[in-house]
Formats: sequence, C-alpha cells, structure tokens
Amino acid sequence: MISRTRLAVRLAVLLSLGAAPAVFSQSNSTTVKPTIVLVHGAFADATGWQHVIPLLERDGYTVTAVENPLTSVADDIATTRRMIDAQPGPVVVVGHSYGGLVITGAASGSSKVKALVYVAAFAPDSAEAIGPLLEKYPAPSAAALKPDAAGFFYIDRAMFQDIFAKDVGAEEASVMAATQKPLAGASFAAELTVAPAWKAVPTWFIVAQNDRVINPDLERFFANRMKATITELASSHVPFISRPAEVVRVIEQAATARGTAAGITEKH
Repeated sequence: MISRTRLAVRLAVLLSLGAAPAVFSQSNSTTVKPTIVLVHGAFADATGWQHVIPLLERDGYTVTAVENPLTSVADDIATTRRMIDAQPGPVVVVGHSYGGLVITGAASGSSKVKALVYVAAFAPDSAEAIGPLLEKYPAPSAAALKPDAAGFFYIDRAMFQDIFAKDVGAEEASVMAATQKPLAGASFAAELTVAPAWKAVPTWFIVAQNDRVINPDLERFFANRMKATITELASSHVPFISRPAEVVRVIEQAATARGTAAGITEKH
C-alpha cells in the first residue's frame, strides 16, 4: 500500500508536469450560451420584447434589449453596436422590422456575432435604401403613416391594430398605439455604408404571412437572398407579441446551431 507521504509526492510531481486531474479540464469544456441582443423596430421600443425575454431567460439565456432613439439609421446602428461590443462572449442578434436594417449594419465585421435572426424585418444590401423597396413591394401601411411637423412618422392610431397588430388583443394593441415611438423620415432614404452582416454571418428569418406593414413577399425576397433558414408564421407584423414561443424557438435554433441550414423553410 502506498503511504500518504509517497502519494502526496507523486501528485505533486504530476501537477508540476502539467498532468492535472481530469476534473479541471472538464470544467473548461462547458458550452457557454450566447447572449441574445434584441433590437426593436420603428413605432416601438425595447419593452415590446416583454413576452420573449422571460422565455429566453427561463431557458438560461442572458438577454439584453436595446433601446434605440429612432432619430437616424446612423444613431441606431451606433447604439446597437455599443451593446453588441459590451457583451462578454458570443452574441445572437435579433432584429424586428426596421431593426433588421439596424442589425445588418451594427453586426457588420463583429467577431462576437455568431448568428442573426430577422423577424418580419428589412435586410438591405449596401447602398440599398428601404424606401424604394417599400414602393416596389407595397403594403397597406403606406396609407397609415402620418408625419409630424419635425418629419417623424407615426402610425395613425385609429388604424394601428388593423395595420400593425391585428392578432394582438385590443387592450394590448391600444397600449402599443399610445406608446409608439416615431421614426425619423430620413431613415427611409438612408443607405448602409458598410458590408451587410448577413453576407458573413449565418441567418434565420421569420416571415409574417399576414404582415400589413412589410409586404410578406419583400420579407421572402430578403430571406431567400441571404439564404436564411426560414420560418413562416401566420401572424401579423408582430409575431414576437402574438406568438412569442415560436419566435423564441427560432432564436434558440440560431443560438445552438453549429452552422447554417440554408434554404430550409418551415410554415406554421
């Protein structure tokens, strides 16, 4: 039988040679879940993700919802980029509607971003403004947009639920209409000055089949062009409010994927 003294000496020699017990190496192999960064769109703010955040946190994800000023595309990209850069590890960035334009610029060139998720969103290329795309793919929302004296656009409150959130309860839609955050009109003509992130990062796209803000065919155009993994939901423009569990499922697919399964389309 080996004495305690001799055993201690042998252990000390092993440690000096770098042969640490297996328990130490096993702890280093633990997979770290990426942080989820959520980016709201026009006519909304970060609290719009209130149905999604608890579901992601329940599953062990750290979640941050960016509060963008909507004063210009450049301001919103800079705000979102700061939030991405502030995260300690890998990031999955999720953008809704106009927020898709924002994440396309903010995630460009970032080594932290492992995946992008577009939710009924814009995903322009470099030097491609969203205004002409909306004209090419018209939607009922055009009649509901109202500018104020400063050139910021709102959705007519009388039309808000029908246009923006038809499958959301009347009470919640009323609150959304009352608290909507206007978008600077100049944003419709702004063009990206960087390479779009979706050309370098695996992408997932949720198409809202009953969208009346962005034409679903425009969403499909973006999704197919970027060769995204596509999920189609029979929802209004805000599936993260009306169908949060299904949106979370797609976000978690992106968070756990080791690569991209481009070209797959699911309809629900």
